[in-house]
Amino acid sequence: MKNIQVIDGAQNCTFSIFQTTEEEFALLFPEPGQDIQYAEDLHLLPGQSEVDAALGRIWERPIRKQDALGIHGTLFYELERYKKYHRKKREDAVDPHVINQAQRRLFGSETR
Repeated sequence: MKNIQVIDGAQNCTFSIFQTTEEEFALLFPEPGQDIQYAEDLHLLPGQSEVDAALGRIWERPIRKQDALGIHGTLFYELERYKKYHRKKREDAVDPHVINQAQRRLFGSETR
């Protein structure tokens, strides 16, 4: 199982975490190394009926933060403004100007 954190633009967002199977994760995050997805882009994914069915199952598998063994992906709702920082939909490819030096070292982007 993999875990995705859902972050939306609502004032009452809980930043909840949901469990996915490997197959469901691959449907939502189809690109190599992808760990960021925007809900507004989900309709662009192939296999739309499978994507919709996977989301229905995922919403039934919330997990408490303290029980999660890692977060493998982030699903943003109503936060397309972050696309300018996450153009490749990967956390390690974020604009290096918006992260600190330690994160740049972690992601290997010190010289960018």
